[in-house]
Amino acid sequence: VGAEVNTASEQLLSYVSGLGQQLASNIMAYRNEHGPFSSRKELKEVPRLGPKAFEQAAGFLRIRNGKNPLDTSAVHPESYPIVEAMARDLNSSVKDLLNDETLRGQIDPSRYVAGDKVGMPTLMDILAELARPGRDPREQFESFSFAKGVETIDDLRPGMRLPGVVTNVTAFGAFVDIGVHHDGLVHVSQLADRFVKDPHRLVKVNQRVMVMVLDVDRERKRISLSMRDKAVQPEGETGTETT
Repeated sequence: VGAEVNTASEQLLSYVSGLGQQLASNIMAYRNEHGPFSSRKELKEVPRLGPKAFEQAAGFLRIRNGKNPLDTSAVHPESYPIVEAMARDLNSSVKDLLNDETLRGQIDPSRYVAGDKVGMPTLMDILAELARPGRDPREQFESFSFAKGVETIDDLRPGMRLPGVVTNVTAFGAFVDIGVHHDGLVHVSQLADRFVKDPHRLVKVNQRVMVMVLDVDRERKRISLSMRDKAVQPEGETGTETT
């Protein structure tokens, strides 16, 4: 699906192919020091992000409003010369190819087959991406909705059981969006009915969870939540811990 490198959290970047926790941290440090990335090529300046990591990760990292319009697509940098050749052969720019369906219809992909290096399947994938840059390739998406009538922090009361989505995971717990414009914190001690040493092994970003409101500090906009089975499950029901 891809991650916007200039806005993604360290936790999200760590899931990108070829990166991991250390390189994700290095990207964040580089971004904080130098400002937003202007191109995928600039990722090569990140400490310890070598050619192999760049090759694996570049196609999954997006840079909107960057120097190269292809940086917001799933086209890998190693295929940029192919797209540039297509545009050149039509006396147009890469940006024109992205915006003009008529131009793309004039492309004969067979002209760009290059033996074992570039085959027709790759070329068809490139053309599909030019038609819908940055598209979500997942065919099915399960809808999700927050609790009705709970829209602001003032609607929260201790004891409420609410659906939510994990937005970040840290060493001290997980932050969960419950639809009130302020993420709540599930402290590591409230993640499960057993001792949890590493929250990352129990929950992940974008995971859907059921939580119970423990406390609401409206002045400081802080919400304390629990995912412990005994807290989340209604009386008379039992739950199964997720591992």
